[in-house]
Amino acid sequence: MARVLQWWSHSKTVALIWFVSAIVFYTLFQMALRNSNSASSGRYYAFIPSLPFGSRENFVEFDLALMNFDFADSLVSSEVRRSKLYDGMARDLDEKGAAFLKQGETSQSLSLSDIFTLKDGSVEPVLKAANPPVRANVLYLSTEYSVPISETVKRIVNPYFDKSIWFQNSSLYHFSMFHASHHITPVPATEDEIEAEVNAVRATSKTLCPLNIVLDRVVLTSTGVLLGCWQVTSGTDPVTIRAKLRTALPRAPEKQLYDAAILHTSFARLLGQPKASAMDSHNSDLVQFFHELVARLNMELRGFRAVVSELWYVEEYDVLALALNGRMKVRRFQLGCPTN
Repeated sequence: MARVLQWWSHSKTVALIWFVSAIVFYTLFQMALRNSNSASSGRYYAFIPSLPFGSRENFVEFDLALMNFDFADSLVSSEVRRSKLYDGMARDLDEKGAAFLKQGETSQSLSLSDIFTLKDGSVEPVLKAANPPVRANVLYLSTEYSVPISETVKRIVNPYFDKSIWFQNSSLYHFSMFHASHHITPVPATEDEIEAEVNAVRATSKTLCPLNIVLDRVVLTSTGVLLGCWQVTSGTDPVTIRAKLRTALPRAPEKQLYDAAILHTSFARLLGQPKASAMDSHNSDLVQFFHELVARLNMELRGFRAVVSELWYVEEYDVLALALNGRMKVRRFQLGCPTN
């Protein structure tokens, strides 16, 4: 009888462990499906703790190619992924220094002299025709939110520089999402092909929900760009948006310009030295000066909240037209957010 009771007790324990393991595995599996946005192949393992740890039988093997999702990415949320990206961007100035003062490259492999010139102490854009035109899909930040940000940036930054700053046009604040063609990998298109792309993007916009976003931080990169780096509190995540645009635009360049998770917009670009008077208390330590300037911006702007509800399909007839106030054609689509 004692042996029977012992066997019964052991069986119940094993059954309970398997039940709990099954629940945990199912939960992780559902999370992975929800967060997945692209297919991956490879072999991954789910740990089942009912056997001695380290046994090969502890692991249930499955093939991601059959499941059509990236299990590894699903375990790291887009928010965490963005935070890591922003951490790296914040370190860029320390690691590379103020390269923009030496006319270094921009983030898109263009030299600063390719896109800006100093004329009578003021910054002017160098507008060059894009052949073929760049076709960009961007989320638009309305002036309800961009103007207060722009005014704050100008108020804090302007006193330290002699006009050697290019401020992003506050009516064109945007988040680059996906390019149907860009200057690194041009994809020519006929008028009919462009209209087909426009229709595909319009249809995609109806499946996307407005994004409620919060400014995570402001960073200054080694290329001199003051960037707003954002997190999403609700709405369609940028990873999902880019995946849907990839499906809608199959002719697009395989290599895109930005990480799929990132959500950032340019506020301004620094192109020259700060005033000598601004450096008096910094012993010519430029990096320290820039860190303090960014800290002031973060004190006022971090936590700023906004809503993004428009997706734009933009034909840029000049290189970086959105950033440089160049020639462009814009098609605007409201994010539809289907109830189902």
